Amino acid sequence: MEDQQVLNRIKELTAHEEKLWGKTDISEEEVQKLHEMKLELDQCWDLLRQRRALRDAGENPNQAEARDIGTIENYEE
Repeated sequence: MEDQQVLNRIKELTAHEEKLWGKTDISEEEVQKLHEMKLELDQCWDLLRQRRALRDAGENPNQAEARDIGTIENYEE
């Protein structure tokens, strides 16, 4: 996945997330969807950071791979 594709997916997810947060009543299903979107956003940002780091190191950014949620959630900021 190219950088622009990752960025486009991030934009889609954030737009949908903002739409849900803008509602006055959020259902349990929508809360679950928000949680899933947050996790996917974390994966997208991680993939984008990997691609940029590889590029900065003179490596092929296409070597970057989406990591599983468990790995990403255990990162310290």
